[in-house]
Amino acid sequence: MSRDHLQSTERPAPAAAPPGAAEAPASAAVETPFLELLARGASADAYEQPVLLARAEGGPAARIDALDRAKRLALRVRSELEGRRRREAELSALFETAHDLAGLRDLDAVLRAIVQRARSLLGTDVTYLSLHDAARGDTYMRVTEGSVAARFQQLRLGMGEGLGGLVAQTARPYVTDDYFKDARFQHTRTIDAGVSDEGLVAILGVPLMLGHHVIGVLFAADRRARVFEREQIALLGSFAALAAAAIDTANLLAETRSALAGLERANEIIRDRSAVIERASDVHDRLTELVLRGGGVHDVAAAVSQVLDGTVEFTEAGSAPAGALEVSRAEGHAVRHEDDWIAAVAAGDELLGALVLRGHPGLDPVDQLTLERAAMVTSLLLLARRSAAEAEQRVRGELLDDLLDARDRDPRLLGERARRLRADLGATHVVLAARLDATASDADLEADARRRLWAAASHLAATRHGLAAARDGGTVLLLPLDAGDGATGLARRTARQLGRAVHESVTVGASAPVEDLAARPESVAAAYAEARRCLDALGLLGRSGDGAAAEDFGFLGLLLAGEQNVSGFVERTIGQVVAYDERRGTELLHTLDAYFACGMSPARTKDALHVHVNTVAQRLERVGRLLGEDWQSPDRALEIQLALRLHRLSLPAQR
Repeated sequence: MSRDHLQSTERPAPAAAPPGAAEAPASAAVETPFLELLARGASADAYEQPVLLARAEGGPAARIDALDRAKRLALRVRSELEGRRRREAELSALFETAHDLAGLRDLDAVLRAIVQRARSLLGTDVTYLSLHDAARGDTYMRVTEGSVAARFQQLRLGMGEGLGGLVAQTARPYVTDDYFKDARFQHTRTIDAGVSDEGLVAILGVPLMLGHHVIGVLFAADRRARVFEREQIALLGSFAALAAAAIDTANLLAETRSALAGLERANEIIRDRSAVIERASDVHDRLTELVLRGGGVHDVAAAVSQVLDGTVEFTEAGSAPAGALEVSRAEGHAVRHEDDWIAAVAAGDELLGALVLRGHPGLDPVDQLTLERAAMVTSLLLLARRSAAEAEQRVRGELLDDLLDARDRDPRLLGERARRLRADLGATHVVLAARLDATASDADLEADARRRLWAAASHLAATRHGLAAARDGGTVLLLPLDAGDGATGLARRTARQLGRAVHESVTVGASAPVEDLAARPESVAAAYAEARRCLDALGLLGRSGDGAAAEDFGFLGLLLAGEQNVSGFVERTIGQVVAYDERRGTELLHTLDAYFACGMSPARTKDALHVHVNTVAQRLERVGRLLGEDWQSPDRALEIQLALRLHRLSLPAQR
């Protein structure tokens, strides 16, 4: 027997392992991968990997079974952990909502937070909250979250309509897995169209309760089929309870604030009542002082503004609200119009304007009386101012009549009369003849239009330190000429200003500037005759509503007075060329002008027009076909040049 054999037989046998000792490391090896998955929060699909890997490696069936058991256990642990986290998040959201409710300042912000948190926790596509409208007897969308359809966000649901109507009627939660296939509630075209626009399928609705009354519904919805679990229904119900509490708290706060505001207003009325008498006395003293020192309408408005602690404005009758103004005139009292108060300023049946108190809807009766007294004082001031203005207008007209008729040639007396009217006859003046373009069918209407033109001209003359008078069916003005200004510019401005004042088209002809009118009064009559000729020329040329001076017409101004048919002459002479240019967009008229200006030389004409000489020749050939072969004869050429000049003058002036 060998030594090795002896050693082998003599070696003691290994001790037997305790029960379970070999199984513990194997079990730990099985559970380790699942513990790692739990630790890193892996998805549920990841838990299949260890089992699949063992099967792929051909592991023992016992190990695969152990891994499968460990997997199921790990998934239960994972589910429990997720449930705890979800409940923790739900409790946290409910706590935050309760905290928002405790410090309620903005109801919309609280409701929006509730809807947002409900959507986040339930994992739905859309959440929304509808409230009952007692005035209209239906419900409306108050807050939406996740909605993308405008029609859905603006839905109004009648009582008993849609899933929300069923919730409101029964005061119980309702859920539908497929909205359009659910026949438990009433479908309407409007609601179904809104739900279809939003693409909703599964909808959960829970009631908002105040006591035993349903005041709205809180919804959670998905754009796919879904089964809502009992816990989710309960969670949405908790949010609905908090939303109802928020609404109730907001209503109570609003009622409390309203009651406090009412008490404050009553207190203010009691405090202010003693000051009302003082204000009335103060305004009486102020208005009396204004009248005595010759104050104006705007001074009255400013004084009343201070007394009433608001903004009082005087407006013309046409600028005030017509209905309120007529009621105020008829009743003799200030009337409210929206947030303003209107007091008619009238003299008998004539409306002179209105005093308007802006943005002061809650007017005290004493303050209302103050506004009415101010309107009465304003009417007296306006009548006094009108009388003074009419007297001044008559005096100005009389002085201008004397200058035109040359009855009083004493320069010293003329200058003195002008100075009293703040007019300087030593300055350079322009005489302007103004006339309304439209003729009224009724004699009374035409006379009224002429009076309005004279009044507007008189006002313009007074503001410009000039004179004005009615004459020859129109108005004549004598206005000073500013340095750097011209008679043409003054005529055009006067036409625009008078036209705006009378709301009709006014044409104005102007004379050349005249000087030293007091020493040479006959020059006024001559200048007026010149202005009349310019006025007639503008009418013949069809330039109604325009203004021009003698300098604008040159020698043609001497030829245009009378009844000549200017437009007919132009049409007969060059009408075919004008029509051809208008129809074809060509420049034959411009070429004719340049041709005559260049001495009827095609070579110089092509330089003036910056075109090729062949182009000039082609255009002149076209003119010859339109006007006839003899168009360049001396007689015809003169007529054509005159017609071209008249046509150019008849075009609207460049302003």
